[in-house]
Amino acid sequence: MQAVLDYLVSNESRFIADLSNYVRIPSVSAQPSHAPDMQRAAEWIRDHCCGIGLEAELHPTPGNPVLIARTPRQKNRKRPHYLVYGHYDVQPPEPFELWHSAPFEPIQRGRSLFGRGASDNKGQHLAHLNAIEAYLKTGTELPCDLTFLIEGEEEIGSNHLAQFLRTKRNELKCDGVVISDTGIPSLKQPALTCALRGIVAFELKVIGPNRDLHSGLFGGSVDNPALVLCQMLAKTRDSKGRITIPGFYDEVVKLTSAERREMAKLPFNERKESRFLGVPQLFGEKGFTVIEQRGTRPTLEINGLTSGYQGIGNKTIVPSWASAKITCRLVPDQKPEGLRKKIIQYLRTICPPTVKLQITSDHGGEPYHVSSESPQAQAALRALRSAFGHEPVLLREGGSIPIVNDFKKILGVDTLLLGLALPDDNAHSPNEKFNLDCYAKGMRLGALLWQELGRVSENDSA
Repeated sequence: MQAVLDYLVSNESRFIADLSNYVRIPSVSAQPSHAPDMQRAAEWIRDHCCGIGLEAELHPTPGNPVLIARTPRQKNRKRPHYLVYGHYDVQPPEPFELWHSAPFEPIQRGRSLFGRGASDNKGQHLAHLNAIEAYLKTGTELPCDLTFLIEGEEEIGSNHLAQFLRTKRNELKCDGVVISDTGIPSLKQPALTCALRGIVAFELKVIGPNRDLHSGLFGGSVDNPALVLCQMLAKTRDSKGRITIPGFYDEVVKLTSAERREMAKLPFNERKESRFLGVPQLFGEKGFTVIEQRGTRPTLEINGLTSGYQGIGNKTIVPSWASAKITCRLVPDQKPEGLRKKIIQYLRTICPPTVKLQITSDHGGEPYHVSSESPQAQAALRALRSAFGHEPVLLREGGSIPIVNDFKKILGVDTLLLGLALPDDNAHSPNEKFNLDCYAKGMRLGALLWQELGRVSENDSA
């Protein structure tokens, strides 16, 4: 085992170069113009897997291809089998003007590599692949059989992956799933994420006159779609940060005292956080700490607003329409489609008769929660402790990975969420980066984890 860990240390500079080459591919799944780049990224990770000794193949879907890569199997020997998930697609880089360097020209500053996708998620799943390379190149026996599943549609809802899992259910049958696509509070606080928020997404469009109108000639006699939209959205949240949609909180599971005590262990400085985020002060639902607000409470967020003239100077019009992109984060036991119906019903109720309301539904995903007491979770905590040299913490994270619930429903297994991203990695924001110490420790984690999970299976068999 020491040979594996030594290999990771001695090859770190090459591993950083590999990540840089991967990040250079602008694999933005949300923008059709990047379709050739999506294919190029899929082929890059396939070729990389083949180069380190895995059997790798790209599988077409109605969207972007899915990579399946397998470690060498031993004949006549049954070993525990785990699935490692990642995604090669990345968020759009806009707005470009806020980047300090080009988003797809990765640059290292100190112990950070800057570039879109470096942290979310190329660096995180590449860390696991590097660990497997170390096993294979040093001739060290893996205690588990591994299958890597790396897709290209996570950032747009993984719409085709569930059907892919159903089609490949037999060959993907496994003892559990490992995902590094979440975060840790700091290098001294490695984390096992035990819960994720779900998501429901949709777009509103308020439609008024059949064209933009002169605001002097028609203003005051025709309802302004931009104002109507703003007034409607303002009615979805009160001054205490609570969502006002009827029934919004009906299925929310109340936090236990033990859960609140566990989250209270995480150090958090509101003043430092507000300075880091560039806001005068933080805001959230009253009665809950910031950590609780981010990981355990549902939200409704406006992701984008569009209406009227956006160019230089002024244009005196009543705009023809206004639109808003909205997502809600969900917590146990909220169901995306049930909540979507409540939201749509409320919006239609408060929409005035002077305009038309068009609602387009987008992707959704259920929240996820798993016990930290299972043998697999305890094995992951031991691996985290050894890899980072610090006691791990348990997190309930605010983000969403909808496919986690599909792994549970289709493959019947739980997922170990072992993130490597730091809070300041700027995922989904300009100047995304990946801390290279997290990269190194993530490789070490990827090496130690299979030893610990292999022992779990040995104990189960004993």
